[in-house]
Amino acid sequence: MSYDGRVFTVQLGSVMRKLPLFEVAPGVKIAIFNMLGDTEVVETAAAMLAARLPTHAEVLVVPEVKAVPLAHALSVASRLPYVVVRKVRKPYMVNCLETEVLSITTGAPQTLFVDGKDVPLVRDKQVVLVDDVISTGSTIRGLRQLMALANARVVSEMAVFTEGNPEDWDDIIALGHLPIFTD
Repeated sequence: MSYDGRVFTVQLGSVMRKLPLFEVAPGVKIAIFNMLGDTEVVETAAAMLAARLPTHAEVLVVPEVKAVPLAHALSVASRLPYVVVRKVRKPYMVNCLETEVLSITTGAPQTLFVDGKDVPLVRDKQVVLVDDVISTGSTIRGLRQLMALANARVVSEMAVFTEGNPEDWDDIIALGHLPIFTD
């Protein structure tokens, strides 16, 4: 990835951020949204998404890493528990649910895991899938696959931003959309 100093401005409620534009392929740039360590953005996004949660939701499900602070803040705001779907199986994780997806970041297959200790939190529950940015949809598809293994019902899918073709994300509750920039 390369960066030439250009930015794309986004607004979440009263919070504005300038996102750096990185070239991810020849002539293709995307705005990089990284909410890690940005408490103001995390809290604002969580409050805005909490207002749009379905009343019948029972559990939030989020992939690690960048969306975890959002899940925590959304959990506090909604009083719903959250489960983190891991991208690496740790030795202490037993009786995991797992599924494989193609990672946009690495271009390689990646396995997603729900720790066995968390399976009872999602099994037969009404869950909301939450992510920071939905770009290709591979992670959200993996989360759906894991929830199907747990017999959970996905009642909503949320993200701070969607990216790419807006029509691809009509079913996603999002606070904004990030375009893909081409030269």
